[in-house]
Amino acid sequence: MVPNVVFLGLDLYYWMILCGVIFAMVLFRVLYSRVGISYPVLVLTLLVSVGAIVGGYASAALFQSFYSYLSTGKFEWGVGTTFYGGLIGAAAVFLILYFLFGHFFCKGAHLREFHRMLLLIAPCIVLAHAFGRIGCLLDGCCYGRVSEYGLTMLVHGVWEKRVPIQLYESLFLFVLCGVLVLLILRGKGSFNPSIYLIAYGVWRFIIEFLRDDERGSSGLSFLTPSQLTAILLVLVGVAYALVYQFVLRKYFQDAEKGDDDEAA
Repeated sequence: MVPNVVFLGLDLYYWMILCGVIFAMVLFRVLYSRVGISYPVLVLTLLVSVGAIVGGYASAALFQSFYSYLSTGKFEWGVGTTFYGGLIGAAAVFLILYFLFGHFFCKGAHLREFHRMLLLIAPCIVLAHAFGRIGCLLDGCCYGRVSEYGLTMLVHGVWEKRVPIQLYESLFLFVLCGVLVLLILRGKGSFNPSIYLIAYGVWRFIIEFLRDDERGSSGLSFLTPSQLTAILLVLVGVAYALVYQFVLRKYFQDAEKGDDDEAA
């Protein structure tokens, strides 16, 4: 809505991303003891998250370049970024670094506490994303369709009313973050990772119908890149819920029991 506003060398979009990252790390630090994460795993997670942020940004740019290539046949770096590309890349970098460094510095605690780390990191990602969508609104990107009931924003040099889907998505993400945090506080957050993936996947699939910016091609004429990825994330969320319920839950319970026996 107000592009090109720069403060200390950064425009509002990047300031909102920075706020999102800071608040997400604060939330993780505040809630980590509620899910039983040890201090070494806390430090490991926060440090590894820095590398994941860098890798995620590069991945976000790469994915958008690929989507644009499918649409135009021309590969160009720096044509934009996509959240899903950033999420996938950041998750990959995070997991690699988490297990690599955890093996040397956490003495197995990173394995025993892996699921607890995931259920806590889910609302942190959602919170950071919510601030990022406010940045999109302020920057005038990721805009919706033209509508007389929309918000006035500058798009391609023209002021016009468009559906503020960035604002809608930010509000949805703040509510989702609140739900996930509440589940943690009530001791019922075991399925937070799956709730996040499924809830956001369904939301993003639906909200894409109101988008009107250029997003490239998914290779499927009836699906946008984000809709295709949304379907995959919903499937991953369902799969992880099933794997946790029938396989991982017992593994983590046995690991905790072993720790208690050693302590006794």
